[in-house]
Amino acid sequence: MVATKTEGLVIKDRVYAVSEVTEIVKTALEVALPQVWVEGEVSGYKKAASGHVFFSLKDEKSVIKAVLWQSAARKVAFDLKDGLKVVCRGKVSVYEPRGDYQLYVDQVEPKGKGALQLRFEQLKEKLRAEGLFDEARKRPLPLRPRTIGVVTSPTGAAVRDILRVLERRYARLHVVIYPARVQGEGAAAEIVEGIEALGRRPGIEVLIVGRGGGSIEDLWAFNEEPVARAIARSPVPVISAVGHEVDFTVADFVADLRAPTPSAAAEMVIATEEAFVERIDGATRRLADLLRYGLRDRRGEVDGLARNRIFQNFQVRLANLARRVDDLETRGRNILRAERQALAEQKGAARLAAERLANVLVRTVGEGRSAWERLTASLNALSPLGVVKKGYAIVWKEGGLRLAGRIEDVEPGETVTVSYFKGEFGARVETVDRKKRLESRFLKEGP
Repeated sequence: MVATKTEGLVIKDRVYAVSEVTEIVKTALEVALPQVWVEGEVSGYKKAASGHVFFSLKDEKSVIKAVLWQSAARKVAFDLKDGLKVVCRGKVSVYEPRGDYQLYVDQVEPKGKGALQLRFEQLKEKLRAEGLFDEARKRPLPLRPRTIGVVTSPTGAAVRDILRVLERRYARLHVVIYPARVQGEGAAAEIVEGIEALGRRPGIEVLIVGRGGGSIEDLWAFNEEPVARAIARSPVPVISAVGHEVDFTVADFVADLRAPTPSAAAEMVIATEEAFVERIDGATRRLADLLRYGLRDRRGEVDGLARNRIFQNFQVRLANLARRVDDLETRGRNILRAERQALAEQKGAARLAAERLANVLVRTVGEGRSAWERLTASLNALSPLGVVKKGYAIVWKEGGLRLAGRIEDVEPGETVTVSYFKGEFGARVETVDRKKRLESRFLKEGP
């Protein structure tokens, strides 16, 4: 042993440089703890531009710094964040420039649940917060599409199930299949490409995106954020048909409709002949009711006005108008009944019948509306109220009980009531001239 003298102090032990001590500690730690699992809560999380991740693990008593290099960080299947309890695997070593000991992590797992499950829940919460799961943004499926698109594996059972159901239910339906991998590396990107490509294709009215059942790892492509956002951006409604009834993916929550199986998706995308006819028949009944009740209400208004003393002189003309309303109602009801009968007898031509029915309904409702407008115009033309609103007056006899509609109805010395639109007054007839005409007051006298 060599003694060292420093300003009068004799040190008999060896003197180490800082770097030497650090190296000794580093070596000791790496030998003692070459690989260790450490459980703790993430704090101070920070991701550098390089992709490296720095954080600390803490428990009730202690804190240890940790670093996750970019190559290892890419393999973490969920989002690290402060407060998350995790279990990290790595080696304990020393960062020599600062003399800090820290854990160099090569694997991270969430405590208490699998990494994929945690990632699934994190993405669900993120998209829900953005409103992508809101029912208000979900679109209804077309009643009877002519062309649908399917994004799935061209060799899987799902595409066979879909085609079998579609062929059985509606052989004339045109199906466009976009082949895509549905699991493994690159599957999510191909699914996104399929959704976007079919969404741009003219004529496609609805999409089915799906595959058969499997483990969470097998179905994971449908839990990827790019797939969810592609579904949300689709210009046409999307049915998610992933796995079996018990399987749920992020795609299910974003899609306009979730089907428990691919076969069920095919059942949903088109209606049976019976259901189609039933829906058309229901719409027919509702429109007929609206037309009937609307005309009945309008006729009731006419009847009510006709009973008013102001309109007693117009009963005949109003009765004629009411009969026209009845005729229109009967005609519309007969047309609708005939169309329903024709539709029921021609299930094979349901679409053509529906189009014909729609045209008849539009025409019938249009005629009804025109009748209402003509009726209203007639009432306005007949109504003395329309006249008095313009500044004219109505003359009543016998204390307002009888209309003085002609000059012959009044005599000199008689008391009458003169009604304006807003108010009335009593008057005494001084003179009566049955020869003078109103137009003479508006004719200019000659030179």
